Amino acid sequence: MARIAGINIPVNKHVSVGLMHIYGIGRSRALAVCKAANVDPSTRVRDLTEPEVNSLRTQVSRFMVEGDLRRENSMSLKRLMDLGCYRGIRHRKGLPARG
Repeated sequence: MARIAGINIPVNKHVSVGLMHIYGIGRSRALAVCKAANVDPSTRVRDLTEPEVNSLRTQVSRFMVEGDLRRENSMSLKRLMDLGCYRGIRHRKGLPARG
């Protein structure tokens, strides 16, 4: 089982789909990571070699993912609420920001 950015990647999925289980990595970023790491996106995670997993780890570590990204998003939201701006008020009330 591959563990990247603190997340266990499902072994029966393609690499590009498995990387999307990491918070902050979507479809286009997963494909870009695979391309930069020289890994075929259609390869199953269970078929990856250890050097391939290591290269994927180094490529993913270039981006802000998981805990750091969640923390930054929550701090941005908190800043908006503290300012009392329109979007912050809507968040405080639990309403959609635009509507």
